[in-house]
Amino acid sequence: MTHEFFPRLEALLKNAYAPYSNFPVAAIIKGASGAIYSGVNVENAAYPQGWCAEASAIAAMVSSGETEIYELAVMAESDQICTPCGGCRQKIREFASEDLKIFCFGPDGLKATYTLGELLPYSFGPEHLL
Repeated sequence: MTHEFFPRLEALLKNAYAPYSNFPVAAIIKGASGAIYSGVNVENAAYPQGWCAEASAIAAMVSSGETEIYELAVMAESDQICTPCGGCRQKIREFASEDLKIFCFGPDGLKATYTLGELLPYSFGPEHLL
């Protein structure tokens, strides 16, 4: 099954900077406005100082003035399903509801679709602080 994000993710994945893990990841966010924001993982020699692709895409979205994620897609060069890491799941939760669809792609196309609620059950979100 091909999804509208697949060709963009394939091209974007080539820009990932992953010399230490050799695990390039790309992410695309569709904001509530319909605008598309992208990101790739950017590693650093001080290993924990890098950025995940999802965090990079979120930063692009927020720096453009948008704060609501409508859809999210992630792609890795792996035969395994690559979902956002735990830290990114929490970052995504800041800008999305539990019913957000997350599309997980590999080199051959769409591998799985999850909701944020499935990946981060019983999450803590901004509404808990009101």
